[in-house]
Amino acid sequence: MYQVPDMTGRYVVVTGANSGTGKEATRRMATAGAHIVMACRTVSKAEAACAEIMHEIPQAQLEIRRIDLADLGSVREFAAGFLDDGRPLDLLVNNAGVMSPPERFETVDGFELQFGSNFLGPFALTNLLLPLLLDAPAARIATMTSGTAHYGRINFRDLHSTHRYSPALSYAQSKLADMLMAQHLAHVADERGWNLLSTYAHPGYTRTNLQTAGASLGRDKPRHGMFSGSDRTVLPSQDVEHGVEPLLFAATSPDAVQGGYYGPGGRMGLIGPTRRYEQPRSSRGVDLASSLWAVAEKLTDTTLPY
Repeated sequence: MYQVPDMTGRYVVVTGANSGTGKEATRRMATAGAHIVMACRTVSKAEAACAEIMHEIPQAQLEIRRIDLADLGSVREFAAGFLDDGRPLDLLVNNAGVMSPPERFETVDGFELQFGSNFLGPFALTNLLLPLLLDAPAARIATMTSGTAHYGRINFRDLHSTHRYSPALSYAQSKLADMLMAQHLAHVADERGWNLLSTYAHPGYTRTNLQTAGASLGRDKPRHGMFSGSDRTVLPSQDVEHGVEPLLFAATSPDAVQGGYYGPGGRMGLIGPTRRYEQPRSSRGVDLASSLWAVAEKLTDTTLPY
């Protein structure tokens, strides 16, 4: 089991901290002494998760702030609160996401839901919080992606799947976009001499509510998604305590490297101890990351700070 190093005095934001890998990452980093902002869409769920963690770790330093990554107005409001506070931010964990709703939905801003929630929302949040991250002595941004990104492609002609919607392909595109964001940010940080590490990770096949509740979009009434049914018993899987470890390594390990990509190193890359992976072939296109970054800047009306 990966041991999170001492994080006393570190100020951290974790999106989607109320469940799954987000909650487990919050629990483990709180145990290590970090002050964590649980950035969640549904405050009542965040409060329940916070109470559970505080019961286990009475000394945990946790606070809850609302954000809806499917609403750029909410993202801006969330970021504005931090900018008003002015406190340097040591770590941003882009963890929250939605997975493969069977029908095509749109965000508040008219983006396809998965591309908007999984990529454009975190992209805007990252850009908006960068001034505070760059104020920290050694900041880091760790982004959760997915092994499905290896098979994804960026369809610049139809980013929002308006002509043809496939739950699986749209999800893969959104997670490939997360990879490209992390890679480009690592390149920019090195180019500009920023004391900022950008890493990314995938959890393998981890048993969380993302596969089962993702199709329901957080509603009480369950709906069937692409991982409903027998798939859950065929593929090797692991519990969330192990599934979160690549993300924790990417977010906290002194051995993580600029642009590093981490995931399970066991059977089929779905389970097992964390290892570093090479940049996937799907993300190696010439100027692919910079081209997507430019499009995302226009769609979100956000840019790098300087």
